[in-house]
Amino acid sequence: MPEGRRATMRGNKKKDTRPELAVRRLLHAMGFRFRLHRRDLPGTPDVVFPTRRKAIQVHGCFWHQHEGCRSATLPATRQEYWLPKLARNRERDRQAEAALTALGWQVMTVWECEVTDVGRLGPRLRHFLGFPKARG
Repeated sequence: MPEGRRATMRGNKKKDTRPELAVRRLLHAMGFRFRLHRRDLPGTPDVVFPTRRKAIQVHGCFWHQHEGCRSATLPATRQEYWLPKLARNRERDRQAEAALTALGWQVMTVWECEVTDVGRLGPRLRHFLGFPKARG
């Protein structure tokens, strides 16, 4: 693997990613308070509202293969490695969401590509959290 690509791959984080931070900033600006990365819940959701029993997962379009998204391309090299890895990520996402739902939680997935359009994401988050109209 070329050194430049190796450095790029090392820079990928599990938590506190740029899209996740953007969602958290937006939620906070809307007046919501939340918990982060509850390890006692299946899938360790990114943003958790315990009293509402709602969780938000912020997924990268490439890593979680967002269907129909131009960022969810498959790598041209080493497909014997990447195809199973990306398929495992998607299966793990499905299992975590099913387990959360079985525990009585509602789950919302926010995709990395959706974070750039705050005008659409804000109302969607507000509706998911039970506030169809703007607060304040």
